[in-house]
Amino acid sequence: MNKSLLFAVACLSAATWTLGALAQPASGGAPPAAPAGAPPSSSVPPPGYGSSSDGPPAVTPFPITIVTSVEVLRSTRAGGLDIVRARGLVSSPGWQSPHLIPITRGEPVDGILDLIFQGVVPTAPAELGPFMPFEAMLPVDTGHPYKGVRVRSGTNAITLKTLPGYAEIAAPKEDCAKCRGKFFVAKGAQPPAGAPADSIVREADLPWTLRVIKPTDGLPSYAFDPNRLTLVLSEDNRIVDAAWD
Repeated sequence: MNKSLLFAVACLSAATWTLGALAQPASGGAPPAAPAGAPPSSSVPPPGYGSSSDGPPAVTPFPITIVTSVEVLRSTRAGGLDIVRARGLVSSPGWQSPHLIPITRGEPVDGILDLIFQGVVPTAPAELGPFMPFEAMLPVDTGHPYKGVRVRSGTNAITLKTLPGYAEIAAPKEDCAKCRGKFFVAKGAQPPAGAPADSIVREADLPWTLRVIKPTDGLPSYAFDPNRLTLVLSEDNRIVDAAWD
């Protein structure tokens, strides 16, 4: 990323985020199974999660950028076991410790086990680049009351209504890895006359939190959000700078 005002402001804000060293790789793990007939209490916690003041600094997980598939695998061995497997995409390689957190308590009225797909976020704004695959698993013991599973990310949710089974969505059209220098076209707006299709980035193709900073805009506040794409525009609506922050 070029050394712009945006990046300087972002780094100042990100300096307040001290997550410590993360030893766990960005791949799913299988935590202990939940008690029979009860929702699991947690998945693989990120390093430092819930630490006391005497231990490593606690971290704050974020919902991942987008969930793309949900699968439930069922064991046929004695005792049985359902494994919830969620896959998605995150905005940069800095994400760590994928895990699924249940938000369902007790037996749900609709029979759906509701989960949030989270990870430990980068400690600083991330440069533009291709999305990175992210995967987590959560075992649920036999005898559970669930008829389906819903997994939520920071921007979408996928509901699987048949267990075992599989559901997926198409990946986003635009990860903005090559956005810089292209024309930004807001929803309902028209691209510049004669602009080639490969020189245009449409807001409609960016299905996540978006912050657009025009030449006349101020910046009254700043809060770090690894799922938010910030675009800085020139007077002719070209993207002159961008970051996941």
